[in-house]
Amino acid sequence: MQADFNYIKKRIAMHQPVTLRDASHTHACVLVPLVMQNGTLCLLLTKRTDRVEHHKGQISFPGGMVDDTDTSPEHTALRELEEELGIPASQVELLGTLNDIKIPTGFIVTPLVGLIKETEGMVINRDEVAETLFIPLDKFFDPALCRSEVRELKGALRQIYVFDVWKEPVWGATAHIIKQFTELVDQRK
Repeated sequence: MQADFNYIKKRIAMHQPVTLRDASHTHACVLVPLVMQNGTLCLLLTKRTDRVEHHKGQISFPGGMVDDTDTSPEHTALRELEEELGIPASQVELLGTLNDIKIPTGFIVTPLVGLIKETEGMVINRDEVAETLFIPLDKFFDPALCRSEVRELKGALRQIYVFDVWKEPVWGATAHIIKQFTELVDQRK
């Protein structure tokens, strides 16, 4: 499937996101960043370092916990993007919000989708980000590269998605958000 940015933009804008609230969970926000690389629409993912507090070494989206000074989910996601990758908010066109997800590690995550206009001046925070990945969006639509499996997480059996699009699998909350995103913007439906 060839990713069509205008179709994606339209589908995201039309989406009415589901918001979750649970005082026992910490609220976090991530940016689902789309980037054009050599004429190909890609998802920008990061591999977290082993020094971060949560989700060490996992493949993730730029993002993190909501701070007291954050004024909105957009503010949190864009602040975290700049802290982790040095990309200022002025380089991002926000397209919309996906459904909140509740994850077993005690977080409710709000995913926002945005197009990063320029990555040339990226300054990676090596305390948080071990590596950046630009993965062609079309790979996430390939059924041969996506699977689901049941794993025990925090004492409960849970169905998780796994994308085999890189040398390490993309799984967990990141894969759940990607699955939600691809189902929303899939032109074959």
